[in-house]
Amino acid sequence: MIRILLALVTLAAGQQLPSWPREADQPSAPKPAAASARLRALVGEYGTEAQPVYVLEEGGRLFSIIGRGQPSPLPESAFANGLVTIAGTSYPRRQVGPEDGGQLRVTPLAPVADLLKRAMTESPPKETGDFRPAELVELTSLDRSIHLEIRYATTNNFLSSVFYAEARAFLQRPAADAVARAQKALAPLGYGLLIHDGYRPWYVTRTFWDATPPEKKWLVADPAKGSKHNRGCAVDLTLYDLKTGRVIEMPSTYDESTPRAYAFYPGGTSLQRWHRALLRRVMEAEGFTVNPEEWWHFDYRDWQRYAIGNVPFDRIPKS
Repeated sequence: MIRILLALVTLAAGQQLPSWPREADQPSAPKPAAASARLRALVGEYGTEAQPVYVLEEGGRLFSIIGRGQPSPLPESAFANGLVTIAGTSYPRRQVGPEDGGQLRVTPLAPVADLLKRAMTESPPKETGDFRPAELVELTSLDRSIHLEIRYATTNNFLSSVFYAEARAFLQRPAADAVARAQKALAPLGYGLLIHDGYRPWYVTRTFWDATPPEKKWLVADPAKGSKHNRGCAVDLTLYDLKTGRVIEMPSTYDESTPRAYAFYPGGTSLQRWHRALLRRVMEAEGFTVNPEEWWHFDYRDWQRYAIGNVPFDRIPKS
């Protein structure tokens, strides 16, 4: 049976998680079996965005959570014609996340190439402080079993444009070493790390901001403040299977802007949630903190000690 905690959880960095059901971490819990195709077809969200009904799988059984309530067993007979009926009320299934199951897309306000060119002529905000010298380290140089899928070096990203000249990933030395240790901790379990993004030059953050419509600005960092990615202390990553190379399925897609992306979203299958929790525990053990609204985004504990960076990838020596 699922055990859900409803209390707010305070993060080490002083942030608070959304008031959201949180599954109890059980580091010693055995890896659950994959849900059957029959149950997976029923897992999802029903009802409305204002009053959602979450249908999830746990231990080969279905459960429902209405709003912020507690999980209740749900028979398969409750489903018919795209509806789930609970206590006499029927709720329609609703689409959550990209319809094709792939990448979130946003239509830019202007041609990204023009915005990018302009941003590269601008300067990051001036900062004061006693910052550590930057030492950006290429993650794959520390462990070749760390794999890359750098979305911003391709058009497979939310703005459908290329931002990086090369598919590479960097972090400041202490953060990079911590990622390498996390990789070594995962290897005996049969998993590796797949990196989507690390250090991000400030001019890219500026372009994100200029290209994103006002109603979607919450998706991107404010260039006037810079981001932890700009400081080389944030990493976007997931798990892959060491034997097959396949990406491990999580409760949401990468870069998804829905509640499914929350670090403690209660839906999905037990195996998806187990993998998400495994990634979180391994990264937290090495000094990272998960972004409560993005299960894939982790910030390193010393990010405040580094200044905003703006060095393009092609000017960082290859390791």
